[in-house]
Amino acid sequence: MAKMEHFEIPTDDIARAQKFYSTVLGYEYEPWGDEMGMLKQPDDEGVNGDLHIRGPVPHPTVVFTVERIEDTVALAVINGGELVGEIEPMGETARYAYLRDSEGNIIGLYDESASAS
Repeated sequence: MAKMEHFEIPTDDIARAQKFYSTVLGYEYEPWGDEMGMLKQPDDEGVNGDLHIRGPVPHPTVVFTVERIEDTVALAVINGGELVGEIEPMGETARYAYLRDSEGNIIGLYDESASAS
């Protein structure tokens, strides 16, 4: 069973977007370098997300944690979806990928594995 991991919001101006989400929705912001950072719930309630410089996925995305990305992609393909790009490493033990669903929406997948690298 997958669970919602986080959301991703692409931006053209990190500082402007950080101010917007902090002021309008009350999120705290933790920078992760110049091109991305984490939007955090101030009371540890709800779902955290990230802001990042706009890239190949130009719209907000929901990311789901799955047991194994390859298995989820295989099920998606059988049911009308497709992998967008490649499965990418994230640190030493995590990976992520994007998937187009049967309706054309792009969602993110995340897993952790000792063989992620």
